[in-house]
Amino acid sequence: MAKKKNSRMTKAEGQAFAARWKLVNAHEERELRQTTGLQKLRQLAALMASADLFGRTEARAAEDEEVRRRWQRLRRAYGV
Repeated sequence: MAKKKNSRMTKAEGQAFAARWKLVNAHEERELRQTTGLQKLRQLAALMASADLFGRTEARAAEDEEVRRRWQRLRRAYGV
């Protein structure tokens, strides 16, 4: 059934959408529980290595610096 652009989702469609995501989340949880520590470590290493593929932009550098400043403020505020 084709929907008009910008039409609202019905209650039944919303419930079906939520039910599908519940199944997806359950499947993902099962996969995560079955993944060994070694596999997770390898996945993390692959993610860390791939960060260089995207390069470091000025905008990202500025965002990183802002995050550092916020953490510094929090550490000072809480005496950490």
